[in-house]
Amino acid sequence: MYVGDKMYSMTTHKLIIGDCTDMHEIADGSVHLVVTSPPYFNAPFDYKKLYKSYEHYLEMLRKVAKELHRVMAEGRIVALNIDDMLVDGEKFPIVADAIRIFLDAGFRYRDRLVWKKPDGYLRISRRSGVLLQNPYPMYFYPDNLLESIIIFQKGKFDYKSVSEEVREKSKINIKEFEKRSKDWYRTLWEMTNVLPNSDLEKGIAAYPDELAFRIITLYSYAGDTVLDPFVGSGTTMKIARNLGRNSIGIEINRELVPVIKKKAGFDGQDKLLDDNDTLEVRIRATKKVEMYGNNRKDR
Repeated sequence: MYVGDKMYSMTTHKLIIGDCTDMHEIADGSVHLVVTSPPYFNAPFDYKKLYKSYEHYLEMLRKVAKELHRVMAEGRIVALNIDDMLVDGEKFPIVADAIRIFLDAGFRYRDRLVWKKPDGYLRISRRSGVLLQNPYPMYFYPDNLLESIIIFQKGKFDYKSVSEEVREKSKINIKEFEKRSKDWYRTLWEMTNVLPNSDLEKGIAAYPDELAFRIITLYSYAGDTVLDPFVGSGTTMKIARNLGRNSIGIEINRELVPVIKKKAGFDGQDKLLDDNDTLEVRIRATKKVEMYGNNRKDR
């Protein structure tokens, strides 16, 4: 049953504070969908000089892809929001390299969706200014309003493995989708980006709720477990909970725990979501576990 965007059913959620190249807390074959956006290689706005080298960045992706293949259930989907990056005048082919890395890890390449941001998005519309300042050949760097959403699949999905009850609970309301957007069935999705200075996204390159909503609705069933190994501010966990899915988020920055709790509705918002849902926060560095649910915290 939906109330707004919320499909009401008890769900469980786990937030792990640590490095996602190691996912030892997650059992083999236990995840039904991954929705995530790795940090873009040394992006000037958000991740400047985060990685020592491009090879260092790719090695991180290799480790993550290997772990994701282990924890994914057979036939299930990884949706990777990622794109090429221009750093200090050099363009890095992140999409092509990520596809090869996930293929080498054992995934199948199923599809590529393209997220188009609004025209005039100033944060990424400064590249063309080079030509305005130097109106000569070879100074053209186009403004980039696009990001890729690469769809990978582990093996093939057995449609008969889902019970009729779960199928009906997960039935997609096409009319509702069409109200939200007219382009949901295409490979080009026009979605408004999250503003960099939004209250819960300051300093975080978060994707919009709509992106997570579409991917989770289209590629998972009610009661499934959705993983985001780069969970950031918690958008994936929030939408998974709204849609009656369980979730696991991994985040290396401990300071984001309050942000994730608030966004996912575990910070005392008693009217936001189902009180029976629970959140477990596991901090690897201290081996500390905190449980949240029914609007209280139990240690």
